Amino acid sequence: MVTHSRFDSVMSSSPFQGGVCRPPHRFKTFSSRAQYQMVLAAVQKLQESGFYWSALSGKEASSLLSAEPPGTFLVRDSSDHHHFFTLSVKTATGTKNLRVQCDTCSFFLQTDPRSSQTVPVPRFDCVLKLIHHYMPSARGVGAESVAQAGVDGVGGSGAVDGSTYFIYSGGEKIPLELLRPLASSMSTLQHLCRKTLNGHIDVSTKRDQLPQTLQEFLQAYDAPI
Repeated sequence: MVTHSRFDSVMSSSPFQGGVCRPPHRFKTFSSRAQYQMVLAAVQKLQESGFYWSALSGKEASSLLSAEPPGTFLVRDSSDHHHFFTLSVKTATGTKNLRVQCDTCSFFLQTDPRSSQTVPVPRFDCVLKLIHHYMPSARGVGAESVAQAGVDGVGGSGAVDGSTYFIYSGGEKIPLELLRPLASSMSTLQHLCRKTLNGHIDVSTKRDQLPQTLQEFLQAYDAPI
């Protein structure tokens, strides 16, 4: 087990030098080098995304989202030192905060240990892929998989009704709608074009026809959001 700063050391050029980093703030224990490298890649892509708000508190996230329409969301650092990221989303009943869990090789939304459901939770090697999975453009109509999510620091279980995912919090059944990210910074024209290409180019059949430099640019951020 290697303990590092949550994000100061994640972005260090030599994260394992000296064995242990000793930052001034929160710590997170990584179970393996593979997990550390996955989180490093996640942070780098999130910083490119334009909707990663870093060390934003839950209260600040609620304030930012309060004037936004339902379905607006952002990603921030988790205030719980056991987790890396939190997905804050505006719903019809206010802002909900969903913890993003992380194991050795994947990210997934937190599940409720009290749930009797046995449907596998969707897992991804990238936080952006996880978010895109829960957006309408990725699910399409008639999705039949089941999602489970923890809300506001309390585990919850989710289900699908048609193409809608639901989360449960305090007895409420709330549609999980991820429609529009709340921008934390201005994106470059290059990045906007890259997201558009990612949403329209078939990776398996067309991307390899592009110039190598363009392939590398697309691979550095391979999400359409």
